[in-house]
This record gives sequence, structure tokens and C-alpha cells, in this order.
Amino acid sequence: MKLSRKKIISCSICLLIFILVATIVLIDKERVIDEAIYNFIFNFRCNLLDNYFTFITHFGDTIFIVCFVTIFILIQRKKESLFLAISAIDSSLLTWLLKQLFLRERPSHLKLIKQGGYSFPSGHAMISMCVYGYLFYLVLKIKNKPLKYILIFILSLLIISIGISRIYVGVHYPTDVIAGYLIGLIEVILVTEVLNIYKTRGN
Repeated sequence: MKLSRKKIISCSICLLIFILVATIVLIDKERVIDEAIYNFIFNFRCNLLDNYFTFITHFGDTIFIVCFVTIFILIQRKKESLFLAISAIDSSLLTWLLKQLFLRERPSHLKLIKQGGYSFPSGHAMISMCVYGYLFYLVLKIKNKPLKYILIFILSLLIISIGISRIYVGVHYPTDVIAGYLIGLIEVILVTEVLNIYKTRGN
């Protein structure tokens, strides 16, 4: 597989930022940056946002993603569906590996939901970027502009909301979410590139 120069640069930038974020996590034991952003978001807590974020965060749950990908495959029955499944599985495995590597404990603040396991990086942020980000890529090819723009808005809002929700409900630090997004974006770039090559050779 040969990546285009633009995609190599994009992946490299994401990887460098991830390394920077990981370094901050390892060095900043007092979590100065995390706590500042964490407290800022906590100031907006209210019943309306509590309900919204505790609801939207489940769109990144493993069970929901498995059901969603399965339904997508059954409906589409195309090669794009296979790569969506690959993206979801890869992100899950990579999340587990990175969590075992960093072993970062979750925040001890007031939590709105129960969540076990380690904190860095955010699996919800990563898998939402991989799955919904991959769908975002497919949506860009839709010729119906009104439909395309509506779906782009929905997917963008979903990806952003899931990431913020993990901080808001008290189970992740901001750096966890940022790191998850970065690795997820690299995954999307690589998977979509493999899909393009597969299609080209298949044709």
C-alpha cells in the first residue's frame, strides 16, 4: 500500500500530536491542563445537559457499535461495510493495547455513569472517530447535496458530542479524548486509503 503524500503528512501530524499529548499525560502528574478544562466543562452541568450527554455517550458503547455495524453490513452488503467492520475492530483492539500500556486511572470526580477500566486514551472517542468518521467519508460521496450536508452535520455533531460527553459524565480527562480522536483519525485515513486501493484493483 502506497499512501499519498498528503495522507502521510496528515497521519504524521496526528501521530506527533498524540505523542505530545501522551508525553503531557506522563509528565504532568498534577494534571494541570486536564483539570482546568475539566472544571470549565463541569461549570456547565445542568439537568438538560446531564440528560443529553448521558444519552449521547452510549452511541460510543461497544454493544451499540456492534449492533450498528452489523445492521449496516446487513443493509449495505457492499465492500464498504467490510471496511467499516475492520475500522471498528481495529480501533477496539488498539484502544485496549494503549490502555494497557499507559494504565492511567480514571478521574475521581463526581461521575454521572459507571465505567470501569483505564482512562487513556478514550475508547469512545477513538471508536466514534473510526466508525462515524468512516461514515463521514462515505457521505462525502453522496451526490444529493441537501442529504449530504444534513448527514455531515449529524455525524460531526455525534463525533464531537461523544468526545465531550466522556469528560462531562466524569469518566475521562480531556487529554484522553484528544488522544482517542487522533488515533481514530489515523485509523480512518489508513482504512479509507486501503478501501480506495481495493476498489481500484477490483475494478
